Amino acid sequence: MKMFKKITLLSALFSTGLIMPSLISVLPNVNLATAYADSETKTKRVPALREKVYSQLARAQKLADDGQVTEGLAALDSVKERASSMNSYEVAMMHNFYGFIYYNENQLDKAIESFQAVIKQEAIPESLRLSTTFSLAQLAMANNDFNLTLRFLDEWSAATPQAPKSNFYILKAQAQYQLKMYNDAINNINSAINIVESEGDLPKENWLVLQRAIYYSLGQPKNVVKVLEKMVNLYDKPQYWIQLGGMYGEVGADKKQLATFETAKQRGFIKSKSDYMQLAQVYLMNSLPYKAAEILDQGIKAKVVEDNAKNLTFIAEAFVQAREDKKSLPYFIAATEKVEHGNLDQRLAEIYLNLEKYEEAADYARMALNKGELNFESNAYVALGMAQFNLQNFDASILAFEQAEKHKKSANLAKQWIKYVKREKVNAETLKQALL
Repeated sequence: MKMFKKITLLSALFSTGLIMPSLISVLPNVNLATAYADSETKTKRVPALREKVYSQLARAQKLADDGQVTEGLAALDSVKERASSMNSYEVAMMHNFYGFIYYNENQLDKAIESFQAVIKQEAIPESLRLSTTFSLAQLAMANNDFNLTLRFLDEWSAATPQAPKSNFYILKAQAQYQLKMYNDAINNINSAINIVESEGDLPKENWLVLQRAIYYSLGQPKNVVKVLEKMVNLYDKPQYWIQLGGMYGEVGADKKQLATFETAKQRGFIKSKSDYMQLAQVYLMNSLPYKAAEILDQGIKAKVVEDNAKNLTFIAEAFVQAREDKKSLPYFIAATEKVEHGNLDQRLAEIYLNLEKYEEAADYARMALNKGELNFESNAYVALGMAQFNLQNFDASILAFEQAEKHKKSANLAKQWIKYVKREKVNAETLKQALL
């Protein structure tokens, strides 16, 4: 007789921002023919599976194996109608196959109810009780019932004489993580990892993902770093390099952060918008503004980073910090076209002043004032005044500084400039008269 197919449970990914460990387990797999044969040798405490019930369950199994689910359930319903005349082992086997069919149909609530009915029977093999209880924990986990998961695990642990294995601790840690029982969860995930490592094996990748998530939730960044270092060494995935670089920044290991991101860049791991943005910030924090500008510009040209005013301004200001004022100009100009306010025009006026291009400085200072909505309007008047002075437009310069004088922030500076410009105007007129 064909063996009822083996079913595996794969837990769903949970919406935590991180991938939770996949949990694969085999549901209690019962070969009906073997169960019937073994029933002849059971101890007196476990009643036999009689030929009549065996044949009826076998028929239901055959229908289910052939994909005739409705017919298989109908056959089991027919058996259930005579449950009062069946012994506890026969009833358990009936519910067991109900559970299999419901699980195959993704009806987890009904599957859980059926397998619970199995373990409620008193006279069944202890091995069946234990395996079904553990599978119930896994089904509850797949059904997002985390408290029920822990309850079944506790029942299983209390009933088994054997020391729990790593899969027990993993399942328990996963449920506790979902319930925000982080201190308990970290103890269990660490137990699972310690077991496999003591046996000379490597922990599964998703176990480390869970361990990292728990440490992060506990607010233990140094332990998060240790886990990520292990993940980088064992699995060498791009996202782990990026995450490790970010966590080095959180623990103040700036040199390691820079080195990690540099490695990620050289290996082609910088791909997403957040990757480009993070690396640009890391360069800037490590006094490498030119590289910060370059990497964000690369992100824009790769059409990964948005070509918006904020990012263009970041590049421009980074070039200014790198004393590359000329390189900043096209980015400032492009950014001005994407905003309504005049703040970026004001910055252009200041940059052109530094480059001693006074006509352009005056033009952008006027544009800034015309657009308005300036954070520091006085700075635009100061820039205009300085540009006009250098163009020897003394009266226009004095007018601009008089406007700047009205602002508390620039009043003293404006007064000094007004005196200076007036004196230079007199000198210029005196010189002009002398030359006549």
